[in-house]
Amino acid sequence: MNRLLISAAHKSSGKTTLSIGLCAALRARRLVVQPFKKGPDFIDPMWLSLAAGRDCHNLDFYLMGHDEIRRTFAERSRGADVAIIEGNKGLYDGLSLDGSNSNAALAALLNTPVVLVIDARGMTRGIAPLILGYQAFDRDVKIAGVILNQLGGSRHEAKLRAVIEHYTNVRVLGAVHYDERLGIVERHLGLVPSNEAAGARSRIDAIGEQVANSVNLDYLMAVAAQAPALPAVTPIPAPPRLKGEGNSIRLGVARDAAFTFYYPGDLEALRAAGAELVYIDTLKDPALPPVDALLIGGGFPEVFMQQLEANASLRRDIHQAIEGGMPAYAECGGLMYLSRSLSWDGKRCEMVGVIPGDTVMHKRPMGRGYVLLRNTGKGLWPQPPNAPAEVRAHEFHYSSLENLSPGLEYAYEVLRGTGIDGKHDGIVYKNLLGCYTHLRDLEDNHWAERFVNFVRAQRLGASPRQAARSK
Repeated sequence: MNRLLISAAHKSSGKTTLSIGLCAALRARRLVVQPFKKGPDFIDPMWLSLAAGRDCHNLDFYLMGHDEIRRTFAERSRGADVAIIEGNKGLYDGLSLDGSNSNAALAALLNTPVVLVIDARGMTRGIAPLILGYQAFDRDVKIAGVILNQLGGSRHEAKLRAVIEHYTNVRVLGAVHYDERLGIVERHLGLVPSNEAAGARSRIDAIGEQVANSVNLDYLMAVAAQAPALPAVTPIPAPPRLKGEGNSIRLGVARDAAFTFYYPGDLEALRAAGAELVYIDTLKDPALPPVDALLIGGGFPEVFMQQLEANASLRRDIHQAIEGGMPAYAECGGLMYLSRSLSWDGKRCEMVGVIPGDTVMHKRPMGRGYVLLRNTGKGLWPQPPNAPAEVRAHEFHYSSLENLSPGLEYAYEVLRGTGIDGKHDGIVYKNLLGCYTHLRDLEDNHWAERFVNFVRAQRLGASPRQAARSK
């Protein structure tokens, strides 16, 4: 598999924009491009997916073992001409002092050449020790070339090329001049999602055209082709699709401008477990369609809170359905939507009102990064007996739940992270589980199948605890 890892000297060097542009430019050459993103992220993968025309998948040392990363990379890359992995932060940045979860570690694990994106604003001769230092820091990491970004003009580019050629043996693969038109609008969680951005397709095409004109794509592909063959991996057989009217369920999934945060692999796992996904537009649909359960993922309900409030008929339907015992799972933005109210920037809007608390937005993150949870035994669909006792996941929210009613039950004890109150996450109310935590359906936590089994058991008349323990 031809492959490259796009990293940077530090965060905010433009690697996401360049990765999007590379996917678009290579796709324009009629190549099949498979994008990946290191670490937990929803928004960058949405842009990469749109640019490549294939779902972007996440590779994450905290949530996945080495074998699962290798297997995921190999299986998702099948049929592609080239795989593009976008790193997060800088090449050697990571949680651990030894760098075992850094971009460099991922490049070493997958034996993948690295293209280093360097924001070269204000730099000339100083770029040489930067590159030499990155090369010398870890000899197991192959820095196959650099892309110079945010250049001031042709004279600036010429000076940098001359310095790099004189002092280093690194090839300059491209030089991208500063152009404010190529930026993607950001908000508090990062880039604006591609489904919200006006003219996202034309923006991607423009970025791809600029990258095609600024980067030597032929040499880039030659570098990607130098990646050695990866060891064979044993694929995990997909679970059989359950057939029959009694096995399939209709799962209503809130998917619109307000709720966009879903991992493609999780949606696939839900389908494989027997769920028919019925997408719901919480901003426009006046009524809840016939469904057996609800899934409301993360997103930006605060941006659309007035529209969400205005759709009172759907909020009423959801409230009545959950109060009536319909199974539901909500993450972060979904949790906010199910609370009594949402306040942001001096405004307050009514929400669904199932969660007995009020959501308040803050200017700084209230919970950010990886979390470690322990099951309390009160969850609706807990881990099976042979699964790890602790659950690894992530969170990223600027909001908090306030005025919570006393005596709530929680599915998780928070060992690392923030969750609802720094100690608990996963409010359990009737057949609803609402969390700030984002789960991923991975080998240590196949939550999708357990959730679908719980929904199926509810439809057959089992009590919540019986359904949870039937698996």
